Amino acid sequence: MRHAKNKRSKDRVTATIVLCFCLIALTSIFTIQASIDKINESAKNLPAGQKIATEPSDDKEEKEAAPAEDREKQQQAADLPVSEPVPVVDSAEGQAAAPSYLPPISLQTASVLKAYSMDMVIYNQTLDQYMTHPGIDLEAPSGSGVNAIADGTVTAVYEDDAYGITIEITHDDNLVSKYACLETKALVEKGDVVSRGQQISTIGKTALYESMEPAHLHFELCKDGTRCNPADYIAFE
Repeated sequence: MRHAKNKRSKDRVTATIVLCFCLIALTSIFTIQASIDKINESAKNLPAGQKIATEPSDDKEEKEAAPAEDREKQQQAADLPVSEPVPVVDSAEGQAAAPSYLPPISLQTASVLKAYSMDMVIYNQTLDQYMTHPGIDLEAPSGSGVNAIADGTVTAVYEDDAYGITIEITHDDNLVSKYACLETKALVEKGDVVSRGQQISTIGKTALYESMEPAHLHFELCKDGTRCNPADYIAFE
């Protein structure tokens, strides 16, 4: 009988202990839950700037700064004075026009009899041989007028052993025109100043080296003391 009473007493003690542990556990759970709720509630009440403080903000700041910089550049550009267009100056303006040279005789009645040829020999009928030709021969009726190709000064009037009566005129730019196989030297003399197109002689047949050819003008040009092709300066066709 006594043994049974002792057993029941132990059972009650055990039950009491278990109940205490349960109460302690429940109390702990409620306490923890209350703490969690309090933390969440505190988080909800934080200012908006603090809630996003942990979020990356570099991109947003750059995006906000970029329009501001653009607006500043636009404002600076608007404040700059408008530049006036730079005038374009033609380098050719103000320069003297290149001299225009006339054919030494009228091309309406003249034609090229023999071309300039210093790089290759050509046949000379009078001498019956091949040789260079330092000028252009312009065939025309005997007595046709011979004219100065440009303004200049007569620097020589003489009879050449090879090309007969010859007149030389010095022009600007160190250019010298030579007219040979002429009929007369009576129209001008050394030192005369002649104008472009002025008649200085007439065509004859006084050139010994070209005596078997028809009446013509033997015409030469020298630039800076060197013979050059008259066709480079005058259109003969």
